[in-house]
Amino acid sequence: MATALVTGGTSGIGAEFARQLAERGWDLVLVARDVARLESTAADLRGRGVDVELLPADLADRAAVDEVAARLEDRSRPVDLLVNNAGFGVHHDLTDPDVSVHDVAFDVMCRATLVLSGAAARGMRERGRGHVLNVSSTAGYLTMGSYSTIKAWVTSYSQGLAVELRGTGVGVTALLPGWVRTEFHQRAGIRSSSIPNGLWLSSEDLVAAALRDMDAGKVISMPTLRYKLLLGLLRHAPLSTVRRVSGSIRSSRS
Repeated sequence: MATALVTGGTSGIGAEFARQLAERGWDLVLVARDVARLESTAADLRGRGVDVELLPADLADRAAVDEVAARLEDRSRPVDLLVNNAGFGVHHDLTDPDVSVHDVAFDVMCRATLVLSGAAARGMRERGRGHVLNVSSTAGYLTMGSYSTIKAWVTSYSQGLAVELRGTGVGVTALLPGWVRTEFHQRAGIRSSSIPNGLWLSSEDLVAAALRDMDAGKVISMPTLRYKLLLGLLRHAPLSTVRRVSGSIRSSRS
């Protein structure tokens, strides 16, 4: 039976990936900081008839990242799918003298993605099969400080990794969600009323689409036709327009 490792697998998009993969019959390795939530999530998933391994880890801790990487490289327990989902919103000003929040964000969403993807890909390449799915964001097409910068990096990195692994049997997909109704956006201080209803997505639909795109071998997975159209327009808009739209979205946060 195939095994998937999901970071941030106890809430939001990560939990939905775990649920849908379990429904497909995948065994799971769940990575998250909160042990109680890991155990609660695992109990529910095991009730679906799959094995669930728990790996408590704070991906801001480089030693913990190395432990997860070692699990990914364990030849006796191969991982066939890595879902790099762990992350959080970053709304600290770029001019803030305290850059500690930015440091943590880079460690969790850039460095951990780099280290874990590389660890997973090495084993997968050796076996001639597997997939790395990195959760990026449509925010990477905008200019809203550290978070946009980080997610632009994740999208670009994923495409570079896909090029490097071409012909090896290992696939790479970058998932670019828009606004998804999860606790992520609540923690980020984004008011639902400030975003048009038509732009909100359900985590169920998002993950189902991502898994279909993964199965189809797509490198970029972007949810819904409306997002494809909006982001297509944004990519070809003058940079001054991109900055204006970014400023408008930034002002919608509480």
